[in-house]
Amino acid sequence: MVCGTGDRSESAGSLHPERVSGAITEKRVRFGAIQIVDSVHSEANVNTDKDDPDEPRDPDARWGYKQNKKVQTPNGKEEVRTNYFYGHKTHVSMNAESHMITGLEVSSGNAWDGKHFTGLVDMEMKQGLPVESYAANRGYDDGNNHFYLAYKGLHSAIMLKDNRLKKKDGNKQVWQEMVRTEEYQQGRRERYKIERKFGEAKVRHGLGRCRYIGLEKYGVQAYLTAIVLNLKRMVKLISGVGFNCPSYGTCQAE
Repeated sequence: MVCGTGDRSESAGSLHPERVSGAITEKRVRFGAIQIVDSVHSEANVNTDKDDPDEPRDPDARWGYKQNKKVQTPNGKEEVRTNYFYGHKTHVSMNAESHMITGLEVSSGNAWDGKHFTGLVDMEMKQGLPVESYAANRGYDDGNNHFYLAYKGLHSAIMLKDNRLKKKDGNKQVWQEMVRTEEYQQGRRERYKIERKFGEAKVRHGLGRCRYIGLEKYGVQAYLTAIVLNLKRMVKLISGVGFNCPSYGTCQAE
Protein backbone atom coordinates (compact mmCIF):
# COMPACT_ATOMS: atom_id res chain seq x y z
CA MET A 1 0.00 0.00 0.00
CA VAL A 2 1.29 3.43 -0.92
CA CYS A 3 0.15 6.89 0.11
CA GLY A 4 1.76 9.93 -1.51
CA THR A 5 1.12 13.57 -2.35
CA GLY A 6 1.38 15.79 -5.39
CA ASP A 7 0.93 19.53 -5.99
CA ARG A 8 -0.59 21.66 -3.24
CA SER A 9 -3.60 23.06 -5.10
CA GLU A 10 -5.10 19.66 -5.91
CA SER A 11 -2.53 17.28 -4.53
CA ALA A 12 -3.52 13.65 -4.30
CA GLY A 13 -2.27 10.61 -2.50
CA SER A 14 -3.06 7.04 -3.53
CA LEU A 15 -4.11 3.96 -1.61
CA HIS A 16 -3.32 0.67 -3.35
CA PRO A 17 -5.01 -2.01 -1.24
CA GLU A 18 -4.02 -5.09 -3.27
CA ARG A 19 -2.79 -6.83 -0.15
CA VAL A 20 -5.98 -6.10 1.75
CA SER A 21 -8.27 -7.23 -1.09
CA GLY A 22 -6.14 -10.34 -1.59
CA ALA A 23 -6.29 -11.24 2.08
CA ILE A 24 -10.03 -10.85 2.41
CA THR A 25 -10.63 -12.76 -0.85
CA GLU A 26 -8.76 -15.70 0.69
CA LYS A 27 -11.22 -15.52 3.59
CA ARG A 28 -14.09 -15.73 1.09
CA VAL A 29 -15.33 -12.19 1.57
CA ARG A 30 -17.57 -11.52 -1.40
CA PHE A 31 -17.13 -8.44 -3.58
CA GLY A 32 -20.12 -7.24 -5.59
CA ALA A 33 -20.33 -5.65 -9.03
CA ILE A 34 -21.07 -2.08 -7.88
CA GLN A 35 -18.53 0.46 -6.65
CA ILE A 36 -19.56 3.70 -4.94
CA VAL A 37 -17.35 6.78 -5.22
CA ASP A 38 -17.59 9.88 -3.05
CA SER A 39 -15.46 12.26 -0.99
CA VAL A 40 -15.44 13.28 2.67
CA HIS A 41 -13.93 16.47 4.04
CA SER A 42 -11.80 17.02 7.15
CA GLU A 43 -11.39 20.37 8.89
CA ALA A 44 -7.77 21.54 9.13
CA ASN A 45 -6.15 21.59 12.56
CA VAL A 46 -6.01 25.38 12.61
CA ASN A 47 -7.92 28.36 13.98
CA THR A 48 -8.93 30.21 10.80
CA ASP A 49 -9.78 33.37 12.77
CA LYS A 50 -6.21 33.65 14.03
CA ASP A 51 -4.33 32.02 11.16
CA ASP A 52 -1.93 34.31 9.27
CA PRO A 53 -2.79 34.11 5.53
CA ASP A 54 0.81 34.97 4.64
CA GLU A 55 2.19 32.20 6.85
CA PRO A 56 -0.64 29.68 7.29
CA ARG A 57 -0.23 26.98 9.92
CA ASP A 58 -1.26 24.35 7.37
CA PRO A 59 0.10 25.48 3.98
CA ASP A 60 -1.65 22.65 2.14
CA ALA A 61 -5.17 23.30 3.46
CA ARG A 62 -7.66 25.11 1.23
CA TRP A 63 -11.21 26.43 1.43
CA GLY A 64 -13.68 24.01 -0.08
CA TYR A 65 -17.41 23.82 -0.73
CA LYS A 66 -19.35 21.67 1.71
CA GLN A 67 -23.05 21.93 0.85
CA ASN A 68 -26.03 24.18 0.26
CA LYS A 69 -28.41 24.21 3.19
CA LYS A 70 -31.84 25.73 3.69
CA VAL A 71 -32.03 27.89 6.82
CA GLN A 72 -34.75 30.00 8.34
CA THR A 73 -33.99 33.68 8.76
CA PRO A 74 -35.05 35.68 11.87
CA ASN A 75 -38.02 37.07 9.91
CA GLY A 76 -39.28 33.55 9.19
CA LYS A 77 -38.21 33.26 5.55
CA GLU A 78 -36.21 30.36 4.13
CA GLU A 79 -33.00 30.96 2.23
CA VAL A 80 -30.23 28.79 0.85
CA ARG A 81 -26.80 29.28 2.35
CA THR A 82 -23.55 27.75 1.18
CA ASN A 83 -21.36 26.13 3.82
CA TYR A 84 -17.60 26.02 3.37
CA PHE A 85 -14.77 24.26 5.18
CA TYR A 86 -11.02 24.82 5.44
CA GLY A 87 -9.01 21.64 5.17
CA HIS A 88 -8.57 18.53 3.08
CA LYS A 89 -10.56 15.81 1.34
CA THR A 90 -10.45 12.03 1.17
CA HIS A 91 -11.73 10.54 -2.10
CA VAL A 92 -13.00 7.00 -1.61
CA SER A 93 -14.22 4.07 -3.67
CA MET A 94 -16.15 1.44 -1.71
CA ASN A 95 -17.61 -1.88 -2.80
CA ALA A 96 -21.38 -1.75 -2.33
CA GLU A 97 -21.77 -5.40 -1.31
CA SER A 98 -18.80 -5.92 1.00
CA HIS A 99 -18.62 -2.30 2.27
CA MET A 100 -14.84 -2.56 1.93
CA ILE A 101 -12.82 0.50 0.91
CA THR A 102 -10.86 -0.53 -2.17
CA GLY A 103 -9.45 2.79 -3.36
CA LEU A 104 -8.48 6.07 -1.73
CA GLU A 105 -6.88 9.39 -2.65
CA VAL A 106 -6.38 12.57 -0.64
CA SER A 107 -6.33 16.20 -1.76
CA SER A 108 -6.61 19.77 -0.55
CA GLY A 109 -10.10 21.02 0.21
CA ASN A 110 -10.53 22.93 -3.04
CA ALA A 111 -10.01 19.90 -5.28
CA TRP A 112 -12.76 19.01 -7.76
CA ASP A 113 -14.07 15.56 -6.86
CA GLY A 114 -14.48 14.49 -10.47
CA LYS A 115 -10.74 14.75 -11.12
CA HIS A 116 -10.06 11.79 -8.83
CA PHE A 117 -12.68 9.49 -10.32
CA THR A 118 -10.64 7.79 -13.03
CA GLY A 119 -7.70 7.23 -10.69
CA LEU A 120 -9.96 5.32 -8.30
CA VAL A 121 -11.34 3.26 -11.18
CA ASP A 122 -7.81 2.33 -12.23
CA MET A 123 -6.99 1.09 -8.73
CA GLU A 124 -9.87 -1.38 -8.79
CA MET A 125 -9.07 -2.54 -12.30
CA LYS A 126 -5.53 -3.42 -11.19
CA GLN A 127 -6.93 -5.42 -8.30
CA GLY A 128 -9.11 -7.51 -10.58
CA LEU A 129 -12.30 -6.83 -8.65
CA PRO A 130 -15.54 -8.04 -10.33
CA VAL A 131 -16.73 -4.48 -10.96
CA GLU A 132 -19.45 -3.83 -13.52
CA SER A 133 -20.70 -0.34 -12.64
CA TYR A 134 -19.79 2.81 -10.69
CA ALA A 135 -22.20 4.95 -8.71
CA ALA A 136 -21.49 8.54 -7.67
CA ASN A 137 -23.30 11.80 -6.98
CA ARG A 138 -23.76 14.71 -9.38
CA GLY A 139 -20.35 16.13 -8.51
CA TYR A 140 -18.84 13.41 -10.71
CA ASP A 141 -21.17 14.03 -13.65
CA ASP A 142 -18.55 14.88 -16.24
CA GLY A 143 -18.45 13.66 -19.83
CA ASN A 144 -14.89 12.40 -19.42
CA ASN A 145 -15.87 10.20 -16.47
CA HIS A 146 -18.82 8.68 -18.35
CA PHE A 147 -16.61 8.11 -21.38
CA TYR A 148 -13.86 6.51 -19.30
CA LEU A 149 -16.28 3.98 -17.84
CA ALA A 150 -17.59 3.12 -21.29
CA TYR A 151 -13.99 2.79 -22.54
CA LYS A 152 -13.32 0.29 -19.72
CA GLY A 153 -16.49 -1.65 -20.51
CA LEU A 154 -18.22 -0.49 -17.32
CA HIS A 155 -21.69 0.93 -16.66
CA SER A 156 -22.13 4.46 -15.35
CA ALA A 157 -24.47 5.05 -12.43
CA ILE A 158 -23.18 8.58 -11.88
CA MET A 159 -26.17 10.75 -11.03
CA LEU A 160 -26.91 13.16 -13.87
CA LYS A 161 -27.37 16.88 -13.49
CA ASP A 162 -30.77 18.19 -14.52
CA ASN A 163 -29.44 20.07 -17.53
CA ARG A 164 -28.39 16.82 -19.23
CA LEU A 165 -31.96 15.56 -19.26
CA LYS A 166 -33.62 18.89 -20.07
CA LYS A 167 -31.65 19.79 -23.17
CA LYS A 168 -33.71 20.92 -26.14
CA ASP A 169 -31.72 18.93 -28.66
CA GLY A 170 -31.12 15.31 -29.60
CA ASN A 171 -28.07 14.95 -27.36
CA LYS A 172 -30.20 14.21 -24.33
CA GLN A 173 -31.41 10.87 -25.74
CA VAL A 174 -28.29 8.97 -24.71
CA TRP A 175 -28.67 10.23 -21.14
CA GLN A 176 -32.38 9.44 -21.03
CA GLU A 177 -31.61 5.88 -22.09
CA MET A 178 -28.90 5.60 -19.46
CA VAL A 179 -31.15 6.58 -16.53
CA ARG A 180 -33.62 3.86 -17.53
CA THR A 181 -31.04 1.08 -17.28
CA GLU A 182 -31.11 -1.32 -14.33
CA GLU A 183 -27.43 -0.58 -13.64
CA TYR A 184 -28.15 3.12 -13.19
CA GLN A 185 -31.18 2.54 -10.98
CA GLN A 186 -29.40 -0.03 -8.82
CA GLY A 187 -26.37 2.23 -8.42
CA ARG A 188 -28.58 5.05 -7.15
CA ARG A 189 -30.17 2.70 -4.62
CA GLU A 190 -26.77 1.63 -3.28
CA ARG A 191 -25.13 5.05 -3.04
CA TYR A 192 -26.32 5.83 0.51
CA LYS A 193 -24.02 3.14 1.90
CA ILE A 194 -20.89 5.24 1.51
CA GLU A 195 -22.46 8.03 3.56
CA ARG A 196 -22.78 5.58 6.44
CA LYS A 197 -19.11 4.69 6.09
CA PHE A 198 -18.14 8.36 6.22
CA GLY A 199 -20.29 8.84 9.30
CA GLU A 200 -18.46 5.99 11.02
CA ALA A 201 -15.09 7.43 9.98
CA LYS A 202 -15.94 10.84 11.42
CA VAL A 203 -17.89 9.96 14.56
CA ARG A 204 -15.93 6.91 15.73
CA HIS A 205 -12.49 7.55 14.25
CA GLY A 206 -12.05 11.31 14.17
CA LEU A 207 -11.78 11.85 10.41
CA GLY A 208 -13.90 14.99 10.71
CA ARG A 209 -10.79 16.91 11.79
CA CYS A 210 -7.18 16.63 10.69
CA ARG A 211 -4.97 15.36 13.49
CA TYR A 212 -1.79 16.72 11.92
CA ILE A 213 -0.52 19.57 9.77
CA GLY A 214 0.01 19.17 6.03
CA LEU A 215 -1.43 17.03 3.27
CA GLU A 216 1.13 14.25 3.57
CA LYS A 217 0.35 13.64 7.23
CA TYR A 218 -3.37 13.94 6.54
CA GLY A 219 -2.91 11.20 3.95
CA VAL A 220 -1.47 8.97 6.67
CA GLN A 221 -4.49 9.68 8.88
CA ALA A 222 -6.95 8.92 6.07
CA TYR A 223 -5.04 5.80 5.06
CA LEU A 224 -4.92 4.40 8.61
CA THR A 225 -8.59 5.22 9.14
CA ALA A 226 -9.47 3.23 6.01
CA ILE A 227 -7.42 0.28 7.27
CA VAL A 228 -9.26 0.29 10.59
CA LEU A 229 -12.65 0.50 8.88
CA ASN A 230 -11.73 -2.38 6.59
CA LEU A 231 -10.44 -4.55 9.44
CA LYS A 232 -13.62 -3.95 11.43
CA ARG A 233 -15.75 -4.81 8.40
CA MET A 234 -13.62 -7.88 7.72
CA VAL A 235 -14.26 -9.21 11.21
CA LYS A 236 -17.99 -8.62 10.77
CA LEU A 237 -18.12 -10.40 7.42
CA ILE A 238 -16.07 -13.39 8.50
CA SER A 239 -17.33 -13.92 12.04
CA GLY A 240 -20.70 -12.17 12.07
CA VAL A 241 -19.59 -10.17 15.11
CA GLY A 242 -19.72 -6.39 14.97
CA PHE A 243 -17.85 -3.85 17.08
CA ASN A 244 -20.95 -1.94 18.21
CA CYS A 245 -22.40 -4.84 20.18
CA PRO A 246 -22.68 -4.79 23.99
CA SER A 247 -21.12 -8.24 24.31
CA TYR A 248 -19.44 -10.78 22.08
CA GLY A 249 -21.99 -13.50 22.58
CA THR A 250 -25.05 -11.43 21.68
CA CYS A 251 -23.82 -9.85 18.43
CA GLN A 252 -25.64 -10.63 15.23
CA ALA A 253 -24.62 -9.96 11.64
CA GLU A 254 -26.64 -7.39 9.75
